[in-house]
Amino acid sequence: MAYKISDGCISCGTCAGACPMGAISEGDGKYEINADTCISCGACAGECPVGAISEE
Repeated sequence: MAYKISDGCISCGTCAGACPMGAISEGDGKYEINADTCISCGACAGECPVGAISEE
């Protein structure tokens, strides 16, 4: 199951750097996770300083 980024995202980019698959990119107003590329490792969720990332 892929992870998702909520509207609580502050667009800091920490999650993108933590993703081993490069599945996270800057979107319109927040970062977005490509569900087809995400391997559900949770690395991004562990790095998010505001807890804006959770499992779908």
